Amino acid sequence: MAMPLRQSIKVATYLAEQKIRKRDKFPLIVELEPLFACNLKCEGCGKIQHPAGVLKQRMPVAQAVGAVLESGAPMVSIAGGEPLMHPQIDEIVRQLVAKKKYVFLCTNAMLLRKKIDKFTPSPFFAFAVHIDGMRERHDESVAKEGVFDEAVAAIKEAKRRGFRVTTNSTFFNTDTPQTIIEVLNYLNDDLEVDEMMLSPAYAYEKAPDQEHFLGVEQTRELFKKAFAGGNRRRWRLNHSPLFLDFLEGKADFPCTAWAIPNYSLFGWQRPCYLMSDGYVPTYRELIEETDWDKYGRGKDDRCANCMAHCGYEPTAVLATMGSLKESLRAMRETVSGNRG
Repeated sequence: MAMPLRQSIKVATYLAEQKIRKRDKFPLIVELEPLFACNLKCEGCGKIQHPAGVLKQRMPVAQAVGAVLESGAPMVSIAGGEPLMHPQIDEIVRQLVAKKKYVFLCTNAMLLRKKIDKFTPSPFFAFAVHIDGMRERHDESVAKEGVFDEAVAAIKEAKRRGFRVTTNSTFFNTDTPQTIIEVLNYLNDDLEVDEMMLSPAYAYEKAPDQEHFLGVEQTRELFKKAFAGGNRRRWRLNHSPLFLDFLEGKADFPCTAWAIPNYSLFGWQRPCYLMSDGYVPTYRELIEETDWDKYGRGKDDRCANCMAHCGYEPTAVLATMGSLKESLRAMRETVSGNRG
């Protein structure tokens, strides 16, 4: 796990505080969606399926920052849509960083080189660039040629200017262990991004392409083979060791979607950003009035094949914190990743 040591310490301290307060449910990271509009039409995403009037909306800065502060989460992932299309995205980031929140701005990078002057490098800030495969595969997934090359150029420019750059890769049932190995080797060794996140494609109900989501057994087999031969230890993956065990089928966990809540133009989304069972205006209502026990694999048919980061990484993190052995294991990998 390549999470910076300072960030690891802050998250560990935060988790310890929640335990002392005996809080059963709390956010680890907020997924903030200040808009749904995007400049791409990815086959695995359904955000742009919203009505035109909704796609024109932009969340006010105070509302976006206020939601994160209301939750108390130490980290925030700003998604969308394409966040760089928001005219005040730099101000949202600036205010969150000023509050010492760790901010990941998720982007397809098509606008990154044009907008980069609006941002300032900080240990609390990183661009999280969407890369689903090498050139042909990535451009096919986003339904537009040239996107991979632009993303690579943007990553290089951001790194040159001193920004932390992470990547987020989603893999489908059309992927093979080799396609995963190729792109992660490239990101890790050639582009030398700071951290990499990966996820099996999740059955997002509004996505145009409903044929290429992975099942549980497919996911386990795919990642078991991709991680073989020392790859998992070598790659700078921004995941807990137990979550990687989960992807390989070495461990299993219940879903804790409450730990990565989603806040969008509609409010706090129940139960997670992959499923929409209604919205509430406050974080407290989300936590206290949602029947969390009815969600997860074996409980809700929509969750049957989900192994997404938003539901299972928090469970893995909490399991790590509850075990001295796993805590030491995670610490060793964190130190190793920072040295690398």
